[in-house]
Amino acid sequence: MTDFQQSAVLAAGAESNSPLLPRRPYGRTGADLSIIGFGGVVVAGVEQKHADKVVAWSVEKGINYFDVAPTYGDAELKLGPALKPYRKKVFLACKTAHRNAEGARAELKRSLKRLETDYLDLYQLHGITNVKKDVDAAFAKGGAMEALIEARKAGVVRHLGFSAHSVTATLAAMDRYDFDSVLFPINFACFYSGNFGPQVVRKATQQNVTLLALKAMARGRWTSNDPSQQKKFPKCWYRPLSDPREVNLGLRFALSQPVAAAISPGDEALFRMAVDLAMNFKPVTPAEQKEIEAWGAKVKPIFRHEDKKPANT
Repeated sequence: MTDFQQSAVLAAGAESNSPLLPRRPYGRTGADLSIIGFGGVVVAGVEQKHADKVVAWSVEKGINYFDVAPTYGDAELKLGPALKPYRKKVFLACKTAHRNAEGARAELKRSLKRLETDYLDLYQLHGITNVKKDVDAAFAKGGAMEALIEARKAGVVRHLGFSAHSVTATLAAMDRYDFDSVLFPINFACFYSGNFGPQVVRKATQQNVTLLALKAMARGRWTSNDPSQQKKFPKCWYRPLSDPREVNLGLRFALSQPVAAAISPGDEALFRMAVDLAMNFKPVTPAEQKEIEAWGAKVKPIFRHEDKKPANT
């Protein structure tokens, strides 16, 4: 068991009598995040009253980390009013898909208005997948990073980060700037079948960059044999884990890595399942780790390292 896992056991034990989710530090900023993050897709497309109830339930459970993006349908519009009573108590993260400064500035302004807030705790470059199109473009003169750094200096944004779905692009971005955090897929099948993730975990640990996890509860890509299941989870572009034991192992695997928090899928039922499972989180045991490695090696992952054959071919 690693030092991180040992400390996580102690943290979990300390929280075992508490009705609230355990929390972990967001780097050295002084902020602590609930180990399950609220993905804005959960409230996309629902009535405002329902969004208000889901957010209130989440806060009652101890969730203080909320993540959203302009590309998540009307999630910003629903999350803004729902979070208003709790704004000073939560860590709100948003993103921009623009790679130029002008577009990023405009999108940030619109997101602030929609979210009914005058600042964001974390602002991220969204969906980095290509070094040239995303990393080079964002860091070029007049690139999006100019707007992000400008916003942080002005106090409109407190921390900077990025989300990514590429090992190569992630490592390149981390070489360009001292980001506060990286939002990246931490998934059992990606690790052990796709060689996708260990490299980012190592670099984030070496550079003291906070690691935030995506896709912990993903199983694989949808296939032509999954129409009924796909209809059951319309907010998931991938096939999620849904069996309670598999969800337990997949989620605990991600949370046993040196991550601050994991964002659950956009499906509300899966989100609630993740919250319930994480209430008394315990790191995976050595026996479970061996089981996960064997399991992961047999599952076709949603992402592979670029050095390997693409997962969707």
